Amino acid sequence: MKKNMTELCEDCYSSVCEKHFIIPKLKEAPACCSARYGLATLSFFGFFMVYALRVNLSVALVEMVKTKVSSNSSSSVCPHSDSPGVQHNTTASVYNWDSDTQGWILGSFFYGYLFTQIPGAYLARKFGGKWFLGLGILGTATLTLLTPVAAELGPGYVIGIRVLIGIGEGVTFPAMHTMWSAWAPPMERSKLLSISYAGAQLGTVVALPASGLICFYMDWTYVFYIFGAVGVGWFILWAFLVSDTPETHRNISIQEKEYIVSSLKDQLNSSNKNIPWGSMLKSFPVWAIVVAHFSYNWTFYTLLTLLPTFMDTVLGFNIQQNGFLSALPYLGCWMVMLLGGQIADYMRETWLYSTVAVRKLCTAIGMVGPAVFLVAAGYTGCNYSLAIAFLTISSALGGFSMSGFNINHLDIAPSYAGILLGITNSAATIPGMVGPVIAKTLTRSNTIEEWQTVFYISAAIDVFGTVIFTIFGKGVVQDWAVPGFHSHGN
Repeated sequence: MKKNMTELCEDCYSSVCEKHFIIPKLKEAPACCSARYGLATLSFFGFFMVYALRVNLSVALVEMVKTKVSSNSSSSVCPHSDSPGVQHNTTASVYNWDSDTQGWILGSFFYGYLFTQIPGAYLARKFGGKWFLGLGILGTATLTLLTPVAAELGPGYVIGIRVLIGIGEGVTFPAMHTMWSAWAPPMERSKLLSISYAGAQLGTVVALPASGLICFYMDWTYVFYIFGAVGVGWFILWAFLVSDTPETHRNISIQEKEYIVSSLKDQLNSSNKNIPWGSMLKSFPVWAIVVAHFSYNWTFYTLLTLLPTFMDTVLGFNIQQNGFLSALPYLGCWMVMLLGGQIADYMRETWLYSTVAVRKLCTAIGMVGPAVFLVAAGYTGCNYSLAIAFLTISSALGGFSMSGFNINHLDIAPSYAGILLGITNSAATIPGMVGPVIAKTLTRSNTIEEWQTVFYISAAIDVFGTVIFTIFGKGVVQDWAVPGFHSHGN
């Protein structure tokens, strides 16, 4: 769907606007060595740590409960011989935690994660996102270092640690969205946010195989010690190099500061008071994002927490192979996410497609595509290569959603983007709380038929979310988001 003249003027970058309405084209600041791309890079590594600290337990748990979740060839659905060579280290403690206990341990993170979404967004908007994001990751890293001690004390202590880790990470995405509302020029949003949040996918890509290697050559306790220490190191860099807004950044150029501020001047409400809660909650575009976010996360969190178990108990890969193969889907997602951000902004700026058309297209590809290949993966039997290929394609296509509903908060209400993300991410946290528990309950015997049911449920929810966003999603600032602003398009 092509942009009409009003939508072009809302972007204030098009040569058509300049020609017909005599609106000056903003002079863009170079991207190379810029403060905004520096923020994108540091936040990239921040979200790398957020997900590395989140998913390492998924691999480590396979070793922590070896007596209950066995990966030897005789107990998997698809026998698969271990690679000969280096002896697998098995010196660390092993616990007799049943399937239900494992499900609660994997899901406990999200109970804490849900708790701080909206409060974190509100406080980040009021006081700035830098310290909320930084201290959230620092707290997560510190608690990760304590996880082996908690495991020795019992599963209840591990669940408690994971809830606290969720509380620490709950503020990170809303705080970053709040920062981007002040840092990201409208026509660079897809690129900047894709770079920033792609760190989450790369963190998964690195953490899964690295955790497998650490478990194999050292023992599972070092998974938590190593990643925890790296997280503390990242915080030190963040504390010294980042500022909440362009105006407070010590090393930003005058040209870049003016470029960012000028591009956002008609979209932001500087007041920290009178947040339009009622209008937000009555807005169909907001609920479209809520439903899409919930639906996408059901599949994402199910695979994030249980893919190593599927690799172990169904496909029969050992812990060393497991980490690498479990990471492949997220490597694909990371690559597509970065590419999708470039394509989305190119379509908007060069091909003059409307923002809403681009967001809906990316959402459809990023949710229907994964649904199709996830269901297909359940019918590959013991064809290891095909199963891994389908799971990888499924997750990779999900990367397009970052340029779809995932950043739509900034399109419809940039002043309240952090608050909106807190609302939508709260709903989207529920799948992480209940998904692993339901999946574990449905796969007690770990048969292929049981996993097919899990995949069908995820796919159906994905398709439902796509339909709702396609019907109700919008792409311009809503009239309740900026006093005096009236939207005229989609």
